[in-house]
Amino acid sequence: MKQVLKWGFLTGIATMWSVVFAQPTIDGTRDALYGSPIVVQDTQTGFGDSTLGQVDYANGSELDAAYAYVDMNAQVLYLFLAGNLESNFNKLEIFFDTGPGGQNRLRGDNSGVDFGGLNRMGDDGSGNGLTFDSGFEADYWIGVTGGGSPYALYANWAQLLTGGGGPGDYLGSTGAASNGILTGGNDHGIRVTINNSNTGGVEGGSGLASGNGALVTTGVELAIPFAAIGITGTGIIKVSAFINGVGHDYLSNQVLGGIGGGGNLGEPRNVNFGNIPGNQFFYVVVPEPASLLALGIGLTSLLALRRRKA
Repeated sequence: MKQVLKWGFLTGIATMWSVVFAQPTIDGTRDALYGSPIVVQDTQTGFGDSTLGQVDYANGSELDAAYAYVDMNAQVLYLFLAGNLESNFNKLEIFFDTGPGGQNRLRGDNSGVDFGGLNRMGDDGSGNGLTFDSGFEADYWIGVTGGGSPYALYANWAQLLTGGGGPGDYLGSTGAASNGILTGGNDHGIRVTINNSNTGGVEGGSGLASGNGALVTTGVELAIPFAAIGITGTGIIKVSAFINGVGHDYLSNQVLGGIGGGGNLGEPRNVNFGNIPGNQFFYVVVPEPASLLALGIGLTSLLALRRRKA
């Protein structure tokens, strides 16, 4: 029986390797390559449930689910965050813990990128500052926002050094449902786009979500070179993503991982994710082999497959 399982495992690996060099199409619509969600939103949105159904403009913000695809050949992390980002310049904040060091509590002396938006979440000199779960130390940040007429999506990037003072850059802008190529900034090879047409997913409110976030197929999609966020090899990285107010000054209840129900969190400098049950981040395996994550097999399944292989 063990031999049969081993052959089944190896046959599956061969099949998966046959697609490992495929890449998602960057357009804000989830490709099948992403596989199953890493995490699904467990909380209704306190930032409005969008009803417009347009690829650009949305009248609400929600984070329904997170997906990742790792292309080890091209050294690119593809990240898909299903949902909406209201086109009033609300902010999508994405933090990456990719290596030793970093900031568990955001300092106030990071890059002044995005008109000081990153530092608006950090310590104002009184000892506050957005604090992540224990074991999460942010090394990089990407911020995404959109609005205007005609609609445009904008992105910013920064490195968060343990001692503060890291570099930051405006990445550029693009349109909705574009190929993600950013113009007008130093893009670091990063691509990002949005399809804002979702009208399903989580409901408006502050209770537990119905679980429909897993059905959403549109949202914000990024292609991020490993070098842009400090990924240096195989392993496990951590990602925390949440919706924030226009001035980076009012944290919503839309966080991945979820908060388990509840209202908007408010002033980000006073938020400590460590005081909220569960993890307000999710894991991405930089795969061994790469095809496991490419087909949506999470950490638990990876460990199970290892046991079967033995």
